[in-house]
Amino acid sequence: MNQQQRTKIILVLGALAALGPFSIDMYLPGFPAIAKDLQTDIAHVGFSLTSYFVGISVGQLIYGPVIDRYGRRTPLLIGLFLYLLAAIGCAFAPDVFWLIGLRLLLALGGCVGMVAGRAIVRDLFPASETAKVFSTLILVMGVAPIVAPTLGGFVTASFGWRHIFTALTLIAAALLFMVYRLLPESKQPDASVSLQPKKVLKDYLMVLKDPEFITYSIAGSVAFAGMFAYISGSPFVFMEYFGLSETYYGWLFGLNAFGFILGSQINRLLLKRKTAEQITRRASVFQGVLGLLLAVGTVWGVLDVTGTLVLIFGFLFCSGFVAPNATAVALSPFTRYAGSASALLGSIQMVAGALASVSVSFFHNGTPLPMALTMAGCASFALGVLLIYRHKAKRAEMAAASH
Repeated sequence: MNQQQRTKIILVLGALAALGPFSIDMYLPGFPAIAKDLQTDIAHVGFSLTSYFVGISVGQLIYGPVIDRYGRRTPLLIGLFLYLLAAIGCAFAPDVFWLIGLRLLLALGGCVGMVAGRAIVRDLFPASETAKVFSTLILVMGVAPIVAPTLGGFVTASFGWRHIFTALTLIAAALLFMVYRLLPESKQPDASVSLQPKKVLKDYLMVLKDPEFITYSIAGSVAFAGMFAYISGSPFVFMEYFGLSETYYGWLFGLNAFGFILGSQINRLLLKRKTAEQITRRASVFQGVLGLLLAVGTVWGVLDVTGTLVLIFGFLFCSGFVAPNATAVALSPFTRYAGSASALLGSIQMVAGALASVSVSFFHNGTPLPMALTMAGCASFALGVLLIYRHKAKRAEMAAASH
């Protein structure tokens, strides 16, 4: 690839990756309006976020072998068309249960971009460059969490929450055009890849047996789930508990998203001197400490809106290092089954995200505590997984050296 082709591909993949943040972040400021219009409460509206995570988890497992069998482009186009139809349905949802179900379909269509995007990076770029490419994608897709909540708050205040999904319909249409016209096929169809459930399960089990994949996929996914806990809990914490307006919430959400982007771009510079594994471990330590400070400060009641914001900003800043590096390390052992590995990684991420989201909604008690404890728990668990793997690797090295 020349530089122009490389830039064009990264921009399209970044736009595909941005669909997820837009689908989540754009309607968050509308939670109070949705609850009022559909005659329910914010906790029930939060389950529409959970159903989205569930749809992404299941959908990615379906798309993984499909994109290995039929190539990347055709499944991308079909999935984006399903997303477009589901977005139209969400705009006309008559009650919260319809919204929850249609958000599930929205996720089943949109998650194809996540699976195919990671696989295309693995197809086109050498393993030594993938962490840098993923960091670049975060920069491109990172515009979404900054723009989406602000845009969602404006649309909700000016036109009503239903028009948020009108905007998502237009975004899906634009992505369909971009994929059709600008994105080349990175992997030709492979008839030897079976779609029989037994063979698909066998391929997934083969991926799961790789110790590097299972360690970094779980650690990276659980650490990333801390962000989903923040996403799920932040509408209540900032707008209801701290009393901020929809507009201010949108700006603060964008500021925290900038922290995530900033970390990912500093990560690109650090990769010139450190390995992806080293950066992941060290960033996980800092993230764990910040998560514990957030939890303890919330339990003791010493955190105001500024203190909460500062700790969350630092937490997401660390995620900008953990996410691209853990993804690159987890996918590095795979070539032919890059689609299946990408799907399994994405599914693990979304299962962790869904559990974190459910935890925040289920333990909702009118305080920021469920969000803070879930974020701290995610970061601590991820750090523990990495430390255990590192300890086992050192013991294996010592045993090999002694022989």
